[in-house]
Amino acid sequence: MNRVRKSATLFGGPGGDFRLRMLLHLPNFIRLYWRLFTDRRVFWLPKLMLVAGIIYFLVPLDLIPDFPLVGLGQLDDVAVLIGALQLFIRLAPRRVVEEHVQLIDQGL
Repeated sequence: MNRVRKSATLFGGPGGDFRLRMLLHLPNFIRLYWRLFTDRRVFWLPKLMLVAGIIYFLVPLDLIPDFPLVGLGQLDDVAVLIGALQLFIRLAPRRVVEEHVQLIDQGL
């Protein structure tokens, strides 16, 4: 299994060194999300959900306030962002995702 495909399973699987692996593969994830976002074969709904998740993460308005619940207030932001990232990949056509993963893995 190639390194990008291995790293794509990180979102779904448990692991003790998750953060380190995530940081090592972050450039590939950014490339993959950008390529899928700009690909016309990916429907507009997954793109909309990804943008909504990023906006929720960045906007200071929250479902759970950050101040009184220090630490817990940021968890909803992270949970929504991770959910949006996962949903974007799941809703994108599988063959398109695999095509972009292969191209990134080849260095293109």
